[in-house]
Amino acid sequence: MDRFNKILLHHNFKEYLRRIATLEETRVFCKHEMTHFLDVARICYILNLENKANLDKEIIYACSILHDIGRWKEYQEGIDHAIASKGLALDILKDCGFDQREIKLICDAIGHHRTESNHPSNLSEFIYRADKLSRPCNSCNSIDKCNRFENGEIPTINY
Repeated sequence: MDRFNKILLHHNFKEYLRRIATLEETRVFCKHEMTHFLDVARICYILNLENKANLDKEIIYACSILHDIGRWKEYQEGIDHAIASKGLALDILKDCGFDQREIKLICDAIGHHRTESNHPSNLSEFIYRADKLSRPCNSCNSIDKCNRFENGEIPTINY
């Protein structure tokens, strides 16, 4: 997991996390921080094992910690954070030693992590599902104000 650890230390990654934290300081909803990223990674890895997909653990973890790094661009510039995150992840992945095939797999999954269907890979589908499963919506104090659920029903966990 050497390349994963390089991401954690990458100056751009740390700067993007700082920007997100500043912009979400007063946010009452789920925040986009390392706890969320690692929850997504762990759930995604479990989905990988359960489905016998044989995805590399380091690829899963890299994708998971980068999938929301464009949140600050969504807040400041109105750019969909999946698209922004995909673009921001590209240089970080290159700098940390991922090859072109791995970068394409990871960036495609990041770009589709908000899409419910038509995933280009198992990684994309697993990141989407893990992102949803990682949130403790049933115990959230702000669920009545959250726009994640259009029909107003309290969500259930569906694996």
